[in-house]
Amino acid sequence: MAAGSAGLKDATAIVGIGQTPFAKRLPEDERTLACRAVLAALDDAGIAPGEVDALASYTMEETDEVELAKACGFGDLTFFSKVGFGGGGSCATVAHLAAAVASGQASVGVAWRSRKRGSGPRPWTNTAVQLPTPAQWTRPFGLLRPVDEIAMLARRYLHEYGATRDHLFNVALACRNRANQNPAAIMYDRPLTREMYMTSRWISEPLCLFDNCLETDGALACVVVSAERARDCRRKPVYVHSAAQSLPAQHHGMVNYWNDDPLTGPAWTAARHLWKHADLAPEDVDVAQIYDAFTPLVLLSLEGYGFCGRGEGGAFTEGGALETGGLLPLNTGGGGLSEAYVHGFNLITEGVKQLRGTSTAQVPGASTCLVTAGEGVPTSALLLRS
Repeated sequence: MAAGSAGLKDATAIVGIGQTPFAKRLPEDERTLACRAVLAALDDAGIAPGEVDALASYTMEETDEVELAKACGFGDLTFFSKVGFGGGGSCATVAHLAAAVASGQASVGVAWRSRKRGSGPRPWTNTAVQLPTPAQWTRPFGLLRPVDEIAMLARRYLHEYGATRDHLFNVALACRNRANQNPAAIMYDRPLTREMYMTSRWISEPLCLFDNCLETDGALACVVVSAERARDCRRKPVYVHSAAQSLPAQHHGMVNYWNDDPLTGPAWTAARHLWKHADLAPEDVDVAQIYDAFTPLVLLSLEGYGFCGRGEGGAFTEGGALETGGLLPLNTGGGGLSEAYVHGFNLITEGVKQLRGTSTAQVPGASTCLVTAGEGVPTSALLLRS
């Protein structure tokens, strides 16, 4: 996308969003949830399913294009893509649709995510599958789950920069406080205190229960069209101002061992590309939806996307900086930590709500929003504006 990214600036817009309820366990299968979210997004946009001609999804999505197209009644599809690397692919789905629409390959694109992570199996528990080569150097030695791998990075970050668990708590608290304002959030009626955080059980030290995202069943979707068409749609357009994907040189998923500096992850590479093709800078961002599968990823992303300097992510969270009214209101629907963990797609839809002015934790006058995908893996990001 590098050569043509400048041509994507404000050329397309998200005009529809949809979601199912979120829960630990939902009775519907993933395909049914996907269809419901997609049809809700199209209805939100005021666009008939038969007009859809582009689809984008990302890995671990059990509903394929053929199933979705037949069940929802789409017309002929002229573009479809599937992005790799788990949660790192969330924002890339919108970027791919934006590129397809801007280049004339399609006119109405739909991106979606449907997961039964709450009631379904964990991906890393399937011992019948051959380990990928990088995992052969980590899992036999005890790094079995993503949380174990991120705990290694977190330990090094706390050691090198003097950050503390209080800084991680600031991230968890900001997400929980926003979820407490969001009736759709799983943690809507469950406040979090510092005592609860500090006395909770370890999941993988130094990460405790509240440093980890939820396990959720649910689905979400969004609709992308040209900026010209967006003006005639049902809802206020939210423009895709800039987009980026990133797979850094010598990257080693999650633990990043092969790099000279494991704490300079994919966010740094994505950020350089994102800001290069934008008319905006970090200081122009009114609200951010930063991928929060684990609290340390937010500190790494704050640094990578340029909101603070190296090693300053912890200090940046102090004084309510991530709360509404702070320096950078964060994950205003509750994020993966407290709204729902659907591989980050709820961060995209929450960004749209903020720029429409319809969030349950609305930032007054918000006109720019950064949305990021999973840090620690090949990633992607969107800069949205109203």
